[in-house]
Amino acid sequence: MKTDAVIRSEGMKILSEHLGIIEAERFVSLISRESFDYTEWQRNLYEDMSVEDLGAKAMEYWNNTH
Repeated sequence: MKTDAVIRSEGMKILSEHLGIIEAERFVSLISRESFDYTEWQRNLYEDMSVEDLGAKAMEYWNNTH
């Protein structure tokens, strides 16, 4: 199991790589300011995506990281 510090560090690295440092900081600030229900967010995250599209994205991610 990863420590909280490692998770924070890896999370910021991923956010920065995908959003850029400024947008990553904004994202963290937005999440910190408002009440955020991760479970509800996760439940709705892929709501408009078909199983095929989700599978294609997962395969693309796998191919790019391995």
